[in-house]
Amino acid sequence: MNADKELLFFFSALGTFNGFILSVYFLFFTSKKYLSNYFLGALLLALSVRIGKSVLLYFHADLPKIYLQIGLSACFFIGPFLYYFLKSAIEGINVIKKTWLWNLIILFIIIAATGSTFSYQNYPKLWNGYFVWVIYLQWLFYVGAAGFTGRGIWTKIFVKNEQMSAREIWLSMIYISNLIIFVFYFLALINAPFTSYLNGSIVFSFILYLTISVLLHRKKTDDLFLVTQSKNQVKKVNEEDAGILLRKLDKIMTEKEFYKNPDLKLSDLSKGVHISSHQLSQFLNDSVGKNFTTYVNEFRVNEACKIISSDNRLTLESIGYEVGFNSKSTFFAAFKKLKSTTPLNYQQNILKS
Repeated sequence: MNADKELLFFFSALGTFNGFILSVYFLFFTSKKYLSNYFLGALLLALSVRIGKSVLLYFHADLPKIYLQIGLSACFFIGPFLYYFLKSAIEGINVIKKTWLWNLIILFIIIAATGSTFSYQNYPKLWNGYFVWVIYLQWLFYVGAAGFTGRGIWTKIFVKNEQMSAREIWLSMIYISNLIIFVFYFLALINAPFTSYLNGSIVFSFILYLTISVLLHRKKTDDLFLVTQSKNQVKKVNEEDAGILLRKLDKIMTEKEFYKNPDLKLSDLSKGVHISSHQLSQFLNDSVGKNFTTYVNEFRVNEACKIISSDNRLTLESIGYEVGFNSKSTFFAAFKKLKSTTPLNYQQNILKS
């Protein structure tokens, strides 16, 4: 083996080894015992086995057939583990569903029964001609299902063009990296030009080290490893920053009149003050003592009071729309809640005085 091949083998094999170490960490040593962590560990383990087989086969063509069978069998579980990882992380599922468990058991029985009955050693043509296509089609199906599960994240990125949270970036990195690995392996399967199974190994190593670099840069590995969203993960704003943030909020609400937008969302307001939606929500609840809806409606109702006091030509309904409410009933209910009287009574009292 020349120097170039030795270097290539080193980086490919090192990625596989580190993938295995990370899989052990997620399966046994994370401080937060969430279901998504276990599926991520299982996903990395299956990928490491598949990548390891590719590396060994590339540099040792006379590899025993059992290794080829193990590598292909691992592919049978990459897709399901990816799908269940994203499903449990995005939906906050922390107890494995019986349907998921039975599906994994059935998949294991299928691959074990097939491997013992039709071993790669005795039926290489059957594996290369039929089984490999079944495995890759099943892998593709679950990659598609995982992509559909993460549609909310993709919509946020490509349609709404909104800023992603660290958790969403982490989830999208894992999905996209798996999608890229699948594409490289599929291209090698159909003998596309300038492709080989080693390309998937190199991509896996590169993505793995990119992910580790992100984790080391953030110095919050446990936060990112905890991919299940938790309210307790949001850092509370300190007292000094709270005053600054409150002034920023008041400024954009009064000067830019954000409250007049009837479709105003928490994410829109958080962008204006450059913090995450979760942080803003917690700040409003903890430091201001109001939820987002109440906070915005106060500005709307106060503005409505100013208009009622200065201009009696507008109807109360039109005033409600003018200040940002999207219906008459919502305006009247919010006004009654905040002023302890109806808009009509308030208007009549103004006229009397």
